[in-house]
Amino acid sequence: MGAETERSTSHPVSAPPDPIGRATHGPGGEEALPHTRPAPVSVSAHARTHRRAADPWYVRWALVGATLVIVGILIVVPLVSVFAQATAKGLRVYWDSLAANPDTRHAVFLTLVVAPVAVAMNVVGGVAAAWAIARFRFPGRAVLVTLIDLPFSVSPVVAGLLFVLLFGVQAPLGVWLRDHGYQVIFAPPALVLATAFVTFPFVARELIPVLEAVGPEEELAARSLGASGWQLFWRITVPNVKWGLLYGIILSNARAMGEFGAVYVVSGRIEGQTDTMPLRVQKLWEGSNNTAAFALASVLTLLALVTLILKVLIEPKARAEATPAGPPAPSE
Repeated sequence: MGAETERSTSHPVSAPPDPIGRATHGPGGEEALPHTRPAPVSVSAHARTHRRAADPWYVRWALVGATLVIVGILIVVPLVSVFAQATAKGLRVYWDSLAANPDTRHAVFLTLVVAPVAVAMNVVGGVAAAWAIARFRFPGRAVLVTLIDLPFSVSPVVAGLLFVLLFGVQAPLGVWLRDHGYQVIFAPPALVLATAFVTFPFVARELIPVLEAVGPEEELAARSLGASGWQLFWRITVPNVKWGLLYGIILSNARAMGEFGAVYVVSGRIEGQTDTMPLRVQKLWEGSNNTAAFALASVLTLLALVTLILKVLIEPKARAEATPAGPPAPSE
């Protein structure tokens, strides 16, 4: 009995693991490593198969049928209708509707200029914002995250009105720009600013989780080895986030190509000067030139389809890039 008591006092039983991950203390009072929660067990394929078998067949078919009907009515039928109406009078008329009218050609040209410039601005601002949010903790960080999401919650028409109030001829800044020979509102610079505003969140929102998943370890190692800031950015950061960055660029460009509300307010809708493709489509439709309107709308639709294909191809790589790598498997 005495021996058992002596063994129990000389070798105290360690405390059980803390289920919520708090640090425990060893016999000498030193703080031990915190215990982590066990990894959640994924549902097995057998359980998923059993779940599918448990659902009545009419529930599965009803849900699938309702989904197909909704997708067909809201997406497939309008897409087919656009191309059918655009080519209803033949491919020659379709081509002439796009190439013969100088105002339509200028609208296509202006859209292909405004969208890349706005996307380039978003890349610079989005990378800077994502880097600051993912790598640093500072007062106002939550406010910055909220401001990045602001264009998602503000109506594009309201955003365009804000630029008119800021750069209009009755605003102090607008008067100063006019006196120095610069025009922003009712000119291409206003189109770029409005488009950049409504598309700003896409790049930043795609890069923030990627940078947080990658972590700063490689960058710190490169810095300790003497890498400069540009070397660190181009050789470490960009290769690690390239798919997330490309994904954000594709989404931002798709949104920029089809922007209507903000551009409508700041452009003045001047034919041959500030009309973009969406604005030109509306003007052709209002002028009862339906064939030309559908022809130009089909170009926007083709651009959207190309964007969708690129998105599907890049999305798995972007997701893999944003997923933190698990710990290495223990060696046998």
